[in-house]
This record gives sequence, C-alpha cells and structure tokens, in this order.
Amino acid sequence: MTQRPNEPNPFAPRPNHDVEHEEHWVSVSDLMGGLMMVFLLIAVVYMVQLEIESRKVRDVAVLYDRLRTQLYEDLHEEFSEDLPRWGAELNRDLSLRFYNTEVLFPQGEDELRPAFEVILADFFPRYLDIITLPKYREDVLEVRIEGHTSSDWGDLPEDEAYIRNMALSQARTRTTLAYLLDLPEVARERAWIKSHLTANGLSSSKLIEENGEEDPVRSRRVEFRVRTDAESRIEGMLEEERQ
Repeated sequence: MTQRPNEPNPFAPRPNHDVEHEEHWVSVSDLMGGLMMVFLLIAVVYMVQLEIESRKVRDVAVLYDRLRTQLYEDLHEEFSEDLPRWGAELNRDLSLRFYNTEVLFPQGEDELRPAFEVILADFFPRYLDIITLPKYREDVLEVRIEGHTSSDWGDLPEDEAYIRNMALSQARTRTTLAYLLDLPEVARERAWIKSHLTANGLSSSKLIEENGEEDPVRSRRVEFRVRTDAESRIEGMLEEERQ
C-alpha cells in the first residue's frame, strides 16, 4: 500500500501528549471512584448512627410507657373505691383530679375547707407511699399540684379576670402544699417532698369543656400530676446527637 504525501501513518506511534492525556483521565476517574466510596461509607456510618440513636429513644419511650401504665394501675388499685366519695378521678396521663368544688375552697378564697383537709390527710400519705416505691422513686421528676379555675370573675374584663384567677389558683396550690408538708404521716419523706412537689397556679388556661362549651364547675379543680424523667432523657439524647 502506497502512502500518499502528508497522510498520517496509521502505524506510527501516537505522540506522547495523547498518552499523557489518557493517563490523566484514568487518574481522575480513579479519584472520583475513591471519593464516591468515601461518601458512601460516610452515609452508611451516619445512617447506622441515626438508627442507634432512634433505637435509644424508642427504648426510653417503651420504658416510660411501661412505667406510666404500671403506676396508673397501682394508683387505681389503691384509690378506685375512694375516688367517687372524694369527688375525684384518676386519668391515664397520671393526673389525679379533685373536682368537687363543694369541698375544696370557699369561693374566691385560698383557705382549705375542713372536708378537703380530711380528704388530703387520707389521700396524700398513701399516694406518697406509691410514687416513692423503689420501682418509681428514681424516675419521678416532679409531682405538680395544679390549681385550676373557671374563666369567671364577676363583671371584670376577661384579661383582668384571668390575672385574678391566676393569683387565686397559685395561692390555693401553695396552701395545699403547705398543708401536705405539715402532715405527720409524711415527715419521713419531707426532704423528698420539698425537692419534688411544686405548686402551680394555672388560672383558666386549661378549662374543662362540655360539647365545646366551658364547664365552669368542673373547671374549678385541684390536680396532682406525676411527671417522669423520660422527657428529659429523650431531650438529652437529642441534644447529644445535635452536638
């Protein structure tokens, strides 16, 4: 075969710069492949870590649900026969509600009626015995004494009535806490009581409603509500994850 003038020889070796160009692209492709593997590994590690943290949160939630269920059952077994005559009810959110306004406080006052003193003297030592059992004691974060009112305060404007009821509900919970703390039957746990019981006046912020309308009678109530430390444990885990 005769080669024409100026026609490149197909059998001649390629210039060095073509070889170098090809080797350059091979190196880049190797680098990209390596980076993709690194990113994939990081993604897998991240997903595994998320699964571990999620499992921890689920475990705490399961333990909290078991604790709440068991505590509810123990409280129900102890007080089920007493609740009707006290004018009280126990809810699964671990709130025990006293709603019989005839025995709680005189209208507009924070002094305990004698009938409510008798109820509290019967109720609280037994209640304390349960929530301070070894299986619950370390998991109880707070026992809230909550005072609730209706939204009414005579002819006062709504906002002023709310503030007046706030002061009244707060005063009532303080009176209740002081009475409980002074009971001889709970003297052995006075230090625990002072570090766990709190007095919380909530005014008319959490009304009881019936068919979408305020029930002013049942809204005037005192509640004992147990809070466990499950919430704080979950918050701590989430905070650690964010860090």
